[in-house]
Amino acid sequence: MKRTDFYYDLPEELIAQEPLKDRSSSRLMILDKNTGEIEHKHFYDIVDELNEGDALILNDTKVLPARLYGQKEDTGGAIEFLLLHKHTLDTWEVILKPGRKAKPGARFVFGNGELKAEVLDVINDGNRLVKFEYEGVFEEVLDKLGEMPLPHYITHKLEDKNRYQTVYAKNPGSAAAPTAGLHFTPELLEKIKAKGVNIGYVTLHVGLGTFRPVKADDILEHKMHSEFYILPQETADLVNKTKSNGKRVISVGTTATRVLETVGMENEKLEQKTGWTNIFIYPGKEFHVIDALITNFHLPESTLIMLVSALAGRENVLNAYKTAVQEKYRFFSFGDAMLIK
Repeated sequence: MKRTDFYYDLPEELIAQEPLKDRSSSRLMILDKNTGEIEHKHFYDIVDELNEGDALILNDTKVLPARLYGQKEDTGGAIEFLLLHKHTLDTWEVILKPGRKAKPGARFVFGNGELKAEVLDVINDGNRLVKFEYEGVFEEVLDKLGEMPLPHYITHKLEDKNRYQTVYAKNPGSAAAPTAGLHFTPELLEKIKAKGVNIGYVTLHVGLGTFRPVKADDILEHKMHSEFYILPQETADLVNKTKSNGKRVISVGTTATRVLETVGMENEKLEQKTGWTNIFIYPGKEFHVIDALITNFHLPESTLIMLVSALAGRENVLNAYKTAVQEKYRFFSFGDAMLIK
């Protein structure tokens, strides 16, 4: 399979730059994965598409305000940090810009000196391992000084940090939002529960590797980055019960999907598990757990469009995307949603 098999033409003006005022008023395309049939609704209509006894699985990761702007301590030169993974309490893997000259021992300062950092080592892909120095609680310092790490295709400044968080975000650690969940409001979740739909949670801390372009012509040569996940026993039990009752497991987003399918590959019955996954799902791969997927519209030639193509068929997905362009849907992180059922 070639990378170019997953290309589609997207006018730049359809890339959503800002979230809608009402999260749930975004448009919802419904795609039948078996027939390719398409319907057009709004996201608040999702209640009508869910049935009593279904399980809706959400990713409760919380995005860190992981972009920091500071200065080199000795020269005052401007620097940008992007936090990727916590290694120990105060040491993180980060991307530095400009980073070529940031050798071990280089020191940086942020804000009015509330936060300082020293490079300990040069590691994967030229990223740096740095140790932070601060007083108090790191997350509080980061919340004060950091900015949300919005994707490169969003050029507008986000006025409200919480609009790049799901309303159920709980466990800090992501470098990007699980954007399929941005459409839910507390009121909509209550309506879903009232219908008898069971809601379960997993955690997958989204890394920037998710958005890395596939550069290999043959997609099988693409290497996925690993992301940390948690599948609680409560959610494993819910999925098992839903399956045994003949009801559907509906994943909210490709991130929740990767957790469920990672664990589901190993055992027919899910059990609590914590670990790292680099699962790559593309057409030809089987799904062991999910029956339906709520997702956003993804970048051309990305691993995410390959995942949805594995579920609904490449031709169905590309036709749906072509229709979305014709109907002027909003694309990517702050864009509209799709239900594949």
